[in-house]
Amino acid sequence: MSTLKKILVVDDDPVVGKSFDRVLSGKGYAVITAHDGEEALRKLNSESYDLVFTDIKMPGMNGLEVAERVKASRPWLPVVIITGYGTEANEARAEAAGVSGFLHKPLSPEVIEDTTAKALVGLAAVAPTAAPPAPAVAAPQAREEKAAGVGGTLKNIALFFAAPFVGLAYILAFPFVGLGMVAWIGAKALMKYAAVRNTVNIVKRVGMFVAGPLLGLAFVLLIPWVFAVMLAWIGGRAILKLYRTA
Repeated sequence: MSTLKKILVVDDDPVVGKSFDRVLSGKGYAVITAHDGEEALRKLNSESYDLVFTDIKMPGMNGLEVAERVKASRPWLPVVIITGYGTEANEARAEAAGVSGFLHKPLSPEVIEDTTAKALVGLAAVAPTAAPPAPAVAAPQAREEKAAGVGGTLKNIALFFAAPFVGLAYILAFPFVGLGMVAWIGAKALMKYAAVRNTVNIVKRVGMFVAGPLLGLAFVLLIPWVFAVMLAWIGGRAILKLYRTA
């Protein structure tokens, strides 16, 4: 079932409203009347209309003021001026307000019907559409969010694999750190004696001789892990870059 087009007729003469109702009510239109400008604006604020006809000469707010206020708040809504007192100044003011027509009384049924049809054709061309499309910046933002999610996943995977090695390193290093501190404190106390100093020098040389191979072995074992971490870091940055530019 099609929806009736709602026509608001603003005129202090009830005969005018009845004339519009008689001509349009049987042709798919619902005619609502208002007796002055204030009543017309109240009705426009409470419900929507498809077309407004307004007389110029009315008590209080005149029809030109009605047209200007309607077009200021609803520029898509067609407004047609009807009057028996047309002047060039009134027509110029109505045109400046953006009305769809300026009709002189008396109005024939044909003029009412034809003017209504033409004004509603213009309404279909300028009626506001639904929500505008999302701005193009949304796509880069989505890509950045996607890349951030991938980066977080890669970081979590790297932490998952690195956590056991980091924990093992702490466990292995902790006793040596404690022993080192005790040895350092004791060595400072014993270094006051010349015999101790000579002994320490001998032990230092022996220790360096023994520790040399162990340090070399440690470097050999750590180098693959260092390179693996570096490769993972470089690869992760490359993947993030691809997602940002995709």
